[in-house]
Amino acid sequence: MPIKSDPYRSIVLANILAIVPLGYIVRFSPSLPEYIRDPAGSVAYQLFWILVVIAIYPRANRRMTAIWVCLGSCAIEFLQLYQPPWLQAIRATLPGRLVLGSTFLWSDLPVYFLGSYLGWLWVRWLDRLGLRL
Repeated sequence: MPIKSDPYRSIVLANILAIVPLGYIVRFSPSLPEYIRDPAGSVAYQLFWILVVIAIYPRANRRMTAIWVCLGSCAIEFLQLYQPPWLQAIRATLPGRLVLGSTFLWSDLPVYFLGSYLGWLWVRWLDRLGLRL
C-alpha cells in the first residue's frame, strides 16, 4: 500500500526543520546579548516540542498540546534542582544540556508560558491555512 501524502504533516515538519537551526542560531549567537538569547531560545524550544507533538499526532488538541508542553518544560526546569551524579553526567553532554538544561532559573518559567502560547498561536495559524486534517 503506498504512503499517502499528508500536506499538513509536511508543513509541520518543514516548520520543525526551520525552527531547529533558528533556535540554535539565536541561543548560541555571540552577537546577541544573553537577555535575548536565553528567552528566544526557550521560545524556540517550546515551539519545537509543540510542533513535534502535532507532527506525530496531527489531530491533537492544540490548546492541550501547548499546556502539556509548557507543564513538561516547567517540570524539567524544576528537575534542574535535583542534581545526582548520573543526571549531572547526562547534563554534561550537549544533547543533555539542550533537553534537560543545567541550572534552575525562576525567570525561565514565564518564558515557557509565553513560548507555549506563541506555539499554540503558530499551530492555529497553520490550521487556518486550511491544511489541517
